[in-house]
Amino acid sequence: MPSRPESGSAPVESRSTDPLDSLDLKLLQALQLDGRAPFSRLAEVLGVSDQTVARRYRRLRTTAGLRVLGMTDESRLGRQSWVVRLRCTPDAAEQLATALARRPDTSYIGLFSGGTELMCAMKPRSSQERDELLFDRLPRTPRVISVSAHCLLHSYYGGPLGWLNKMRALDPDEEAALTPPPVATPTDPVTLDAQDEALLAVLRRDGRTPFTELQSGTGQTESAVKRRLDRLRACGVLYFDVQHDRQSLGHSIDAMLWLTVAPSALAEVGRALAGHPEVGFAAAVTGQANIVAAVLCRDTGALYTYLSERIGVLDGVQAVETVLNLRQIKQLTYEPGR
Repeated sequence: MPSRPESGSAPVESRSTDPLDSLDLKLLQALQLDGRAPFSRLAEVLGVSDQTVARRYRRLRTTAGLRVLGMTDESRLGRQSWVVRLRCTPDAAEQLATALARRPDTSYIGLFSGGTELMCAMKPRSSQERDELLFDRLPRTPRVISVSAHCLLHSYYGGPLGWLNKMRALDPDEEAALTPPPVATPTDPVTLDAQDEALLAVLRRDGRTPFTELQSGTGQTESAVKRRLDRLRACGVLYFDVQHDRQSLGHSIDAMLWLTVAPSALAEVGRALAGHPEVGFAAAVTGQANIVAAVLCRDTGALYTYLSERIGVLDGVQAVETVLNLRQIKQLTYEPGR
């Protein structure tokens, strides 16, 4: 399948096995709350020096694969988001996953089911881009057996909220000090102009890009960049997400759950999933399984306990398909060789 280069890819760095301590965990959660918070502000809230925060940030980039990236909430732009499942022959899976990973409109690509299934999140900018991939490229790709596309209808948890928000590494006062003001909900889809797009393109590569570099990278004045960034954050189009190695936080099991839920129970089950510490994403989707959730667990025993004691007791859940992610090809950005 033809692919496009991923402008947001970063150089591959070696990983350390050093354990993360309480300050590392606090910093990860703090960055999930406000990815652009200055080191000085983070240091003030966490009670350490600016130099300590900067040093820990640099180390986490190596030890935990830390990346802070500017992301867009497609729903506020009037666009659709999709979860795509592809079944293919084992010899084609990795090549196809890599081709999809290089596309700027995909994220969270994993190899599942012994390497015969791929899943990816897709955010096409237009119906034309969606149809090109789903109706043209993928069905004609050699050794692809089936393609199943599921449109996200309602998000219960995800986007600016992730698993790091549930770590409880920060105490309530620290969390409150770093939580940005709530975003407004626009009545109509937000329209981006060329200068907005240029700013978002730079932030997708590095959400902590300094204002001086945002200025040079977009051709705008620093004051104009600040105004645009504040406006895009205030309306919820722009948020900052944290990419990290899950194993470094003690999670060896990464699974997708496809739940078939009685329509009358969708909202209640979705709210319950959003409150579970294991859940980093949950949404109502089209298809026979009408809720999809991404969960992280310590090991297979913890996953069993979660399924039997947390999912199994939810009223309205009629069936659950559990699929293990055997290899993460792409999270928010593609890093070849990672």
